[in-house]
Amino acid sequence: MEFQEMKEYLLEQIGTKQLVSATISQPRAKSNEVKRVKLKPIEIKNTYHIQLEYQYERVLKHENITLNAFTEKLDELLEQFRQLHIDFKAEKVQAQLSKKNKVIWKSEKAIDTKTVDLSHNRKKNYLLDENTPYPFLIRLGVQTPDGKVKKQKYDKFKQINRFIEFIDDTLAYLPKDKTVRILDFGSGKSYLTFALYHYLKIEKELDIRVTGLDLKKEVIEECAIIAADLEYDQLEFLVGDINDYNDETAVDMVVTLHACDVATDMALSRAVKWNANVILSVPCCQHELNTQLDAPGLNIMLKHGLIKERFAALATDSIRAEILNMVGYEAQLVEFIDMENTPKNILIRAYKTGKKPNSEQMASYQQFKQMLNAKPFLENELKEYLN
Repeated sequence: MEFQEMKEYLLEQIGTKQLVSATISQPRAKSNEVKRVKLKPIEIKNTYHIQLEYQYERVLKHENITLNAFTEKLDELLEQFRQLHIDFKAEKVQAQLSKKNKVIWKSEKAIDTKTVDLSHNRKKNYLLDENTPYPFLIRLGVQTPDGKVKKQKYDKFKQINRFIEFIDDTLAYLPKDKTVRILDFGSGKSYLTFALYHYLKIEKELDIRVTGLDLKKEVIEECAIIAADLEYDQLEFLVGDINDYNDETAVDMVVTLHACDVATDMALSRAVKWNANVILSVPCCQHELNTQLDAPGLNIMLKHGLIKERFAALATDSIRAEILNMVGYEAQLVEFIDMENTPKNILIRAYKTGKKPNSEQMASYQQFKQMLNAKPFLENELKEYLN
């Protein structure tokens, strides 16, 4: 099959809504940061779209485009990648492209004709079922006593389930032969702290001990009452500051949600020094880099206060993730909840690997830091580990 013939065939199949799913991979250029792109059809506001999931090394990004716009998008994808695996409703296709776009094509009929669920907002299979009563959700006012999620609390219910998905992903990294020690800094009203405890202790029956720490005495007292009412005997709440908490020498998981500015860095630093296997952190109010930024090459962006604030936040979290990578973690920046719910939607997820950074990685970090005139608080906190 010739290249143009292949492209026309793909556009015909996709244009007639035969697509089930596709993976496009093998970047032509080593410099391409996107490792692969996954495609699936969805329906948004009664209009058929193709959703593209761009998979970077540590980040996923999504784009939804209409069929009319897909022709140009397919051209871009074929210019950037060499391999295609596509499931159509009645056919499976594999294609490999050479540098000069010579096509190696394989196809076979699907054993069973596949159906596609186009619903973009279809009912999600949550780890916590929305029709099952959970004592902690009832006590926190998210559910009614008969287990129905309150309409005004549905976004909170979605956030809790999204968080539990991340907790579920950590199971392989937690110890199996001892009590799992978990600290939650800046626990606040503790919806997610209770969710974490319920899922690991009640659902997964793990031996855990959880401490929630916050500066607000009245909030901590209320959380302690709720924990006692629920008979969560391995969950405690304490009033205190991250810097002053010195009761531990080793911790298995550190959670920090919406700790403001460098309080996030303090928590990340403590987690590393405790040799934590898992770190889950949702940063908030990243002011540090905003005051340091001095990058003339970016002045077109940085002269706008709103853009400068957002750029500083993104750059700060990128720096944090890279520092964690350089001190023996595999760190990723992932979407916590939809942007429509909150703009503070990035979660830093890091697993202890012990992997040492190479010289290229260190040089790349130094170059990025110097370009921004950044003096990261976290780097100073972990300088003994970075050296």
